[in-house]
Amino acid sequence: MENKSKIENSTSEIFKVPTMAEMVAEGKEPEILFWVGCAGSFDERAQKITRDICKILQHVGISFAILGTEESCTGDPAKRAGNEFLFQMQAMMNIEVLNGYNIKKIVTGCPHCFNTIKNEYPGLGGTYEVIHHTQLIQQLIDEGKLKAEGGESFKGKRITYHDPCYLGRGNNVYEAPRKALEILDTELVEMKRCKSNGLCCGAGGAQMFKEPEKGNKEINDERIDEAIATNATVVAAGCPFCMTMLTDGVKHRDKEQEIQVLDIAEITVRANGL
Repeated sequence: MENKSKIENSTSEIFKVPTMAEMVAEGKEPEILFWVGCAGSFDERAQKITRDICKILQHVGISFAILGTEESCTGDPAKRAGNEFLFQMQAMMNIEVLNGYNIKKIVTGCPHCFNTIKNEYPGLGGTYEVIHHTQLIQQLIDEGKLKAEGGESFKGKRITYHDPCYLGRGNNVYEAPRKALEILDTELVEMKRCKSNGLCCGAGGAQMFKEPEKGNKEINDERIDEAIATNATVVAAGCPFCMTMLTDGVKHRDKEQEIQVLDIAEITVRANGL
């Protein structure tokens, strides 16, 4: 019996994704470590994005592994909530594991993980090449390995993209996710506030884990109203936190039959028929 981490997808197909421990035991070294993240591991909606990132990596033949049970929270929520001590504890535990495996390159499914490992781990002894999955998808498109052929057609659909704070304004990654959408032959429309003037979904800064302060309107409702104003039928996301907030906004506005919220990875998988 193979000792592999198994990820079951919606069609009951079983993915066999090796852990770093298993690859090292076999004397192998992966090209990329896929940092799954807390949401990608435990949130049912985000798990679908995790599976699709795995599909993309397997489709193009990139050797990758995950940490499995050795992966812990990056410490982002603790840091944003003001608990620097807890953040450093969590970060240093992860860095010890990563350095122990001599990790060089990491791809993340979450901008929060991306930002923390890329920008805050180096100061604690963990320096790696870190890319977000939309950047990886853009690279694969540029290399001709993903062509948006043989799958679902998005031709003629209006798609608007929501910039996650820690990907966009935090790290100036604006073009990669848009280029992944541009090859679909769709009508890419921008919301009133986008790119460097983008509006937060309302979940950043550890707000995801607490009730919002009282106000006149929920931030995610404000954001989804901007998406509705574009007449888009698909709202593209690149963050599991944004995914939750935008989906809730669509539900609050009773637009579930009219608007889909999909991650860039999900759109890419559908377009390529993976």
